[in-house]
Amino acid sequence: MANKIIFIVGMPGSGKSIVADELVKKGFGYVRFGQVVVDKVVESGLEVNADNEKIIREKLRKELGMGAIALLTMPKIDQLLDESSVAADGLYSWTEYKILKEKYGNLMYVVAVFSPPELRYKRLESRVEVNDNRNRFRPISRNDSKKRDYAEIENIEKGGPIAMADFTIVNTSTISEAIKKLNKFLAEIK
Repeated sequence: MANKIIFIVGMPGSGKSIVADELVKKGFGYVRFGQVVVDKVVESGLEVNADNEKIIREKLRKELGMGAIALLTMPKIDQLLDESSVAADGLYSWTEYKILKEKYGNLMYVVAVFSPPELRYKRLESRVEVNDNRNRFRPISRNDSKKRDYAEIENIEKGGPIAMADFTIVNTSTISEAIKKLNKFLAEIK
């Protein structure tokens, strides 16, 4: 059977990283769309932080269009896909979705991770920053989280990939419950 790509989508704090980490434990290769932005921030000689990432992300989208991050991430996906199935964390825009669907077709699955806003805001506020090279876990205030939600929905077409997901994990309970739901999905696509 051919290797697959599972794109993980959802709003900040929904539990996308839990799903991605579980897929990696199961032998999936891992790619984080935001890593392209972090790498460009570093190449530009800037400090890696949310403000500089936003500047670079917007610059890339201005230069390459709304599909910029997908276009820049596809070579890494292709490389990993030769070796294993791939967990791809961070598909955001509807344009990215369409580009990826055109290229990967039936190899591509989208898993949405959903949690209600208030639960996500609580999670984001209580995050403990992890200093790893993936720069995934940063605490975010409730006010900043709400602003980010609106910006991601209004400015980067984030709702489209979530609406078109092949499977939705409602993550309102424990990590083990979210993993059980992921395992159900994986059994369905085998």
